[in-house]
Amino acid sequence: MSTSAPLQMSTEESFDFPYRALSKSAVVSVGLGVMGIAGLLLPPALAFSVVGCVLAMWAVRSIRAYPEEFSGLAIAKFGLAFNVLLLVGGIGYHTYVYATEVPEGYTRLEFYDLQQPEGAAQLPTEAAIAANGKDVFIKGYVHPTSGGGKLRRFILVPDAGTCCFGGQPKSSDMIDVTLADGETVKSNLLKKRLAGKFAVMGVGQTIDGFENGIFYRFKVDQVR
Repeated sequence: MSTSAPLQMSTEESFDFPYRALSKSAVVSVGLGVMGIAGLLLPPALAFSVVGCVLAMWAVRSIRAYPEEFSGLAIAKFGLAFNVLLLVGGIGYHTYVYATEVPEGYTRLEFYDLQQPEGAAQLPTEAAIAANGKDVFIKGYVHPTSGGGKLRRFILVPDAGTCCFGGQPKSSDMIDVTLADGETVKSNLLKKRLAGKFAVMGVGQTIDGFENGIFYRFKVDQVR
């Protein structure tokens, strides 16, 4: 009675198809690229693509240095190309928007022109007084205390942190915005681009829901 010999594999044959780990950096770089798409709307989110580029380049270098240990070179190259494309496209897009967003006849006014330094008395700044009565262009966020849905009047603040996580904004961090007839904006976390006539009030105005008085008023005739 014959018995079958046990199946054996030579040492050389056992390494014909060695296991190679898929580079985690390559996979993560693609994921960061997907998150970086938000940077087309919110510029700070392009930071995801910056990190994605770094990880993708690290993955390409590691895979080429240790080809018997790591796989995923195609994924790493795709992650690098994807993130570079997002960075270049995002920066180019936001540069174009910045250069063309101010309507003709209006002057750009940044929120930092209106804000007093930390610890300083909350009074209108010199830049704000100089802009009093002029047609200006300002960007900011709707404070949620202003209400929900479509708004014709709301409080504009300089950043999403101020409106969501910063508690009660300071007097120099707020603008009382009123839109012209027929114009509305939706209450959300997207930045608003507004053009209209800026005014400085001599005495801080108190508005329900806000502890600090408001010095700045803005009558908007264009929402961009």
